[in-house]
Amino acid sequence: MSPLTQAYRPYLDRHQNLAGPGDERPTAIEVVKDLGLVGKLSDKTILITGCSAGLGVQAARALYLTGAKLYITVRNEQKGQKAIEAIMKDAPQGQTVEMVQMDLGDFDSVRAAAKDFLSRSDRLNILINNAGVMNAPKGKTVSGFENHMGANHLGHFLFFQLLKPLLLSSSTPTQTSRVVNLSSYGHTMSPIRFDDMDFENAEYNPWVAYGQSKTANIYMANSIDRLYGSQGLHAVSVHPGVIFDTELIRHTTDDILAGLGGKGPFEKSEKSPEQGAATTVWAALTPHFDSNGGVYCADVGESVAAGENAPLGGPEYVSHAYDQKAEDRLWEFSCKAVGV
Repeated sequence: MSPLTQAYRPYLDRHQNLAGPGDERPTAIEVVKDLGLVGKLSDKTILITGCSAGLGVQAARALYLTGAKLYITVRNEQKGQKAIEAIMKDAPQGQTVEMVQMDLGDFDSVRAAAKDFLSRSDRLNILINNAGVMNAPKGKTVSGFENHMGANHLGHFLFFQLLKPLLLSSSTPTQTSRVVNLSSYGHTMSPIRFDDMDFENAEYNPWVAYGQSKTANIYMANSIDRLYGSQGLHAVSVHPGVIFDTELIRHTTDDILAGLGGKGPFEKSEKSPEQGAATTVWAALTPHFDSNGGVYCADVGESVAAGENAPLGGPEYVSHAYDQKAEDRLWEFSCKAVGV
């Protein structure tokens, strides 16, 4: 896709006076209500990865209010059960939320999870690739890839490929299917390191490792939309914002955070988890993407290009976020890496 020339930003006015978590920026549940979708999607099926805590649970809580059938993936089933209780508490009369066990770093686990889901559901309207790791120590996944690229991108890429036929068959002329990839401002920290993804020939930098995986999340969404948009399957990527109240930052030590100036620069821009999930939910539900996609979203709208004074952690994208040659190269690499 090419960078946007005019962005659709319906909540722009509510992002002008930043005052930290709980300020006037919308929450995920508000977005569902604003779209008029409470109880309106009982015929839809939504699958969300990484729903044992944090943004995944908050996104699921909001999406559950639509009446849709929800499936969540978790690594730890005990945590997953607690998450289901939290998701259903606001509307206990809704459809039962179902759990699928999956470890994105283990391709065998991903294949088993896809098989499990497909055995239980004959429909998939929305896939939200929410799970992820950040600033993990240098190492490789069970399947042999750098931790961030292996879990954040390749695991999700394989999962999508296995579910793609169902996403396509679930699409209708009036209700197309959708994939939402959780990316991040972190994409600004690195393009794809095609010649050294695993840091075999360079000093390991956790921010750079995380950054290239978040760029990969954007590229995957852009490619899905370009390849399958004409078949009724659209995709977008999302920057949820800066959120410290989440398990995602468990590897982000004070020393690592100091590289960005500590938490101080984010005092006003930080969001609550409920606010952080708003862009994910909007991207999944807004009719704006019924007939188009392939864009990077932030602050509950389409993002714009970063200027010279773009804020740290802000909603803007940098130039390498839209690069079709790099997207095609990553797609080819990913197909070979996961064996599809």
